[in-house]
Amino acid sequence: MIQTVDYYRVNTVQANTEVKPTTDAVQNTDFASVLETTTQTEKKEATAASMDNIFIKAAETYQIPVNLVKAVAKTESNFNPNAVSCCGAQGVMQLMPSTAEGLGVKDPFDAEQNIMGGAKYLSQMMDRYNGDIKLTLAAYNAGAGNVAKYGGVPPFKETQAYVERVMQYMGEDMECPAYTKEVQDQHLVFTVRESDKNYTSEDYSRFMDIFREQEALSRLDKIYKSFVH
Repeated sequence: MIQTVDYYRVNTVQANTEVKPTTDAVQNTDFASVLETTTQTEKKEATAASMDNIFIKAAETYQIPVNLVKAVAKTESNFNPNAVSCCGAQGVMQLMPSTAEGLGVKDPFDAEQNIMGGAKYLSQMMDRYNGDIKLTLAAYNAGAGNVAKYGGVPPFKETQAYVERVMQYMGEDMECPAYTKEVQDQHLVFTVRESDKNYTSEDYSRFMDIFREQEALSRLDKIYKSFVH
């Protein structure tokens, strides 16, 4: 069967962005968890400059490193204020609706509210773990309950890759892309982490067809072996 890839991220690109065709065979992918993040059509107007100012404001308000907030935003949504994950996480910082409500976020698709809410949550986790950034990120990704359960960063591949990726971004000079009303017609482009290839929605449909065929063949193989043995 097809194995699991550590991470799969969906981003939007402008309609005039060149999409590389893909012909290579897809390997090491569990398509049950492939579509981690989807995006919606732009609804909010947020320029790169204004978003940078929001990150600075959020970091100063909650007394946490601005690069921490930005790195989480880049990892979670690539700074997209309209990103929505398959499990319902929303906005720049990918807040779950219940979490957003608890943080006082009224409109999760408002970039400022979402970033301020995410920064507030990060600050709470930083306080809980005495400034330990790794544990803070692990809790942001997998939940504080799992951090407590495992006594540290949970042994989940996704969480471990998440912590590593965010900390890597923290050491880089991150630029916020401009999300404006001009970006109306967008194409979904799927990118596999640690791969430089882009995949269109048509590619994803083909991936799903392959996955279904693999599942069907696997079931038939099990039935066959049960009769043989």
